[in-house]
Amino acid sequence: MIVGTAGHIDHGKTTLVKALTGVDTDRLIEEKKRGMTIELGFAQMLCHPPQGPRGSESAQALSISFIDVPGHDKLVRTMLAGASGIDFALMLVAADDGVMPQTLEHLSILSLLRIQRGCIVITKTDQVQESLLEQRTQEMMALKQQFGLGGYGVMSVSAHTGQGMDALRELLMNTAMGLALNGHARSSVMGFKMGLDRAFTLDGIGTVVAGSIQAGEVKVGDSLALAHEPQRTYRVRSLQVHGQAVEKAQAGERCAIALAGLEKGQCERGQVLCDPRIASSTLRFDVWLELSAWVDKPLRSGSSVHVHAQTQEAMATVAVLGQESLSPGESGWVQLIAHRPIHLWVGDRIILRDASATFTLAGATVCDVRAPKRYRQTPERLSYLHSQLQSDVLSRLLDGLAHLPFGLLLSERLLDAGIDPKTSIQTLLTHSALEGPHVSGHPLQAVFCSADESWMIGVPALEALELRVIELLKQYHQAHPDVLGLSQDKARRALGSQLSENIWAHLSQRLIEQNAIRQKNGFLYLPQHGEGIQQADQRLAQRALPLIHEGRFDPPWVRDLASALNINEVQMRMSLVRLSSQGELYQIVKDLFYHPVHVQTMAQMVREIAQAQGSQKPQQGVSASQFRDATGLGRKRAIQILEFFDKIGFCHRVGDVHLIRVGTSLFPSSKD
Repeated sequence: MIVGTAGHIDHGKTTLVKALTGVDTDRLIEEKKRGMTIELGFAQMLCHPPQGPRGSESAQALSISFIDVPGHDKLVRTMLAGASGIDFALMLVAADDGVMPQTLEHLSILSLLRIQRGCIVITKTDQVQESLLEQRTQEMMALKQQFGLGGYGVMSVSAHTGQGMDALRELLMNTAMGLALNGHARSSVMGFKMGLDRAFTLDGIGTVVAGSIQAGEVKVGDSLALAHEPQRTYRVRSLQVHGQAVEKAQAGERCAIALAGLEKGQCERGQVLCDPRIASSTLRFDVWLELSAWVDKPLRSGSSVHVHAQTQEAMATVAVLGQESLSPGESGWVQLIAHRPIHLWVGDRIILRDASATFTLAGATVCDVRAPKRYRQTPERLSYLHSQLQSDVLSRLLDGLAHLPFGLLLSERLLDAGIDPKTSIQTLLTHSALEGPHVSGHPLQAVFCSADESWMIGVPALEALELRVIELLKQYHQAHPDVLGLSQDKARRALGSQLSENIWAHLSQRLIEQNAIRQKNGFLYLPQHGEGIQQADQRLAQRALPLIHEGRFDPPWVRDLASALNINEVQMRMSLVRLSSQGELYQIVKDLFYHPVHVQTMAQMVREIAQAQGSQKPQQGVSASQFRDATGLGRKRAIQILEFFDKIGFCHRVGDVHLIRVGTSLFPSSKD
């Protein structure tokens, strides 16, 4: 368990931690000189629970880590870097001073970070009368309710006399035991991530980074990456938890990690270390924001804010969604557009401060790290965001499908949640049963998942989408009865720009396998339309092919055929193109089709001319003039036919001659 202190300057935070752990967390010379905490301080306390049955977990010592934060109003950003990763808050108020400005701001931060485990500790009780102590206790009882921290206890202690210290240790130990029993499941599926608050070098070890593990676990030998450059990985050389070498560390622990290959200049506070499989950056993300009741004006679109996420800090611009503004104490949807990439995952809790970083504005839960720029204000979009407020990953996926007409890519959503994108649905089911609400309210029978588990869609949405595809093709066939079908790309775009290419590929293939639609040469069409087109083509072929055959080496053009047969020219052209794709005709140039019999004859003529000329020798072959004389055609038509032979791979041109390709299987000689 990680415990963080909070409270006004000089209210005894460092003194209390020293009394609990024996460690003075003010390690800097400047801190000693000025008598105030400037940087984050760290300590550890080992608790020994009452002995249980031999070998039981309850008999093992529990490690409680402490982060001591500055209390000065100029150091709130440092306080936030420490407070964002804690499990339990010790909110200190000096009995002699009472509530001070930073008492209120730190209480607001704890509330906005939703740190629901904690205790308000009234310190320096040996310096006041009993009546004043009772007054402070009543004040704290009222104050915690105002800030929505009703679960916090209120205790009185004196670090100098020891009064109340045993009760405080017992409270911390019992809380740590509860977290130890319930926290292991979280690390089994979540990827490792840790905000860095320190980076240093040690002789013989190299670069070491330290922080509070936000999620997942790490073992010696693992490969980790800085989230902003996931392509570069570093091997975990060793791990320490408060000076003790360990083989594994997990969420809820302070950890120092020695990384092989990482230089000190490559890392600093504010960066994020993570499993490279979940590395993610965003510039635009949607959050459920709770505006502090203590601010003096509404939050409006266009406002500039400081975003604090773990140890990260970035400027961002606000876009309020679904309404004009948020009033003090109100909650609502907001899109944040960061001025530089920031590393966030769905479910992360962040703090917003004003543009000048003088006071805390709001707390927020990240609900989408791929927030759209367009259509972000639609009711459908806002309904989807509401479905993402649950903490359980699988519940978010299943609830979200009801608002996603085009489904979702599972790997993307797992990555966004900080989970290995290759995690199976069965693993998610196990994780959900262990950590979050059961999915009995979300029957998986109502969800269609592709065989490779790459995408999911609600069955009602899938059926509606399939009907839309069929209706789209039906309307297209009615508007273009002479055209075989609609291209794959045009069909996808006609359904909506939000339909991804991956999901469209699976959807169209599913319809093809069901024989609901058919595909030919990249065009989609309804089976009955294709059969009608084929029948129409065959009827036309029975009339047109004799005329084309009769024309021998100089058949009629499309317009002449259409006129002779009293058929629409466009219909004639499309039918002949389709017949050529089936091998019943050859299209030499646009609107000029030859009968296969005569193309075979002309190919044989090319062979005979080439054989007579010895075309396999360098610079010898069939020229346009030779082919023109043999066929009796004009020079232009002769060149067109030879270029057609080049295009399909029967010949290839070298200079002014056309050589038959060696080993070609096209137009075999009748003498072979």
